[in-house]
Amino acid sequence: MEAWFIKQWQRNGPWQILLRPVSWLFLLLVMLRRAAYRLGWLKASNVGAPVIMVGNINVGGTGKTPLVLALVEALTRHGKHCGIVTRGYQPGANVPTAEVVQVVPTGGGAGSPSDEATLLARRSGVPVYTAANRVQAARALLRNHGQVDVIISDDGLQHYALQRDIEICVIDSARGLGNGALLPAGPLREPASRLDEVDAIIVNLAANVTDVKNYAATTPAFEMTLANEIFINLKSGRSIGVTEAIALFQGLRIHALAGIGNPQRFFAHLVRLGLALHRTQPFPDHHDYQSSDMPGIDAGIILMTEKDAVKCGSFADERMWYMRIDALLPNKFIELVLQKLSDWKA
Repeated sequence: MEAWFIKQWQRNGPWQILLRPVSWLFLLLVMLRRAAYRLGWLKASNVGAPVIMVGNINVGGTGKTPLVLALVEALTRHGKHCGIVTRGYQPGANVPTAEVVQVVPTGGGAGSPSDEATLLARRSGVPVYTAANRVQAARALLRNHGQVDVIISDDGLQHYALQRDIEICVIDSARGLGNGALLPAGPLREPASRLDEVDAIIVNLAANVTDVKNYAATTPAFEMTLANEIFINLKSGRSIGVTEAIALFQGLRIHALAGIGNPQRFFAHLVRLGLALHRTQPFPDHHDYQSSDMPGIDAGIILMTEKDAVKCGSFADERMWYMRIDALLPNKFIELVLQKLSDWKA
């Protein structure tokens, strides 16, 4: 259902036009909420460390998690000690976790944090805390990890209760801002003019320079590319590069599955790498994979994202592989972030 709506929101059809008045009401509520924070009627909390907010203004996956991982790596190289806060989800449900949970890289444990949070902890090597209330998560993280001097929030651009010092909005170049309408007539959670207020725009897999620059008049925009693909067998842990994977998988039926915000982006990337997919199977974002999802798949190779693999390790078989990939960020973007961090005052 989510995938269907996101596809429909790329155009202006009759039912989207009929919903425009509801979108205007939604816009009014958004503006009133933002005004309440600006006027001090609602309180934004300073947690005692600079906060980098990585988010988006539209519904659906845009590539926030790869950006967060790349940002942690870059800031760590420059001597920063990062911690990550994210909303997290209850197992088997698209419902935020209420309690504060410190995520362990192996997954599981108290609160059973989501696939996304576990992936962040596993790949980043820094403390990761989840909670519906990011202020509580950030304060718990800083309380328990005194060396942390930068908080990065994965998602939460609209979570104004957490005071932020740097705002980064991620846009998927394939979808852009859809038809430009707010919910429910379009995919936007805030109007496009919000892009003029953030500190930087990251365009995921932009096709050209124009794609990067056409979202806001004054906000600096940068391209994020994906590279360093590695395929890892979920059962044995064997890792191979793209060329070896193409040779190894040749002649086998490849079944690709993905339970992420934009599954088609993953499938298209596999095809661009030169893999011949027999079938693609999208699942809802944060799908709670079970062993019963796999036996009926008639394929020699089952390919999935690293985020999906987090939930499939306990019942992995030799057919199951996942793709690990890195986001590459321009040096000028990292310099911008470092400059703004140097200006931070408690």
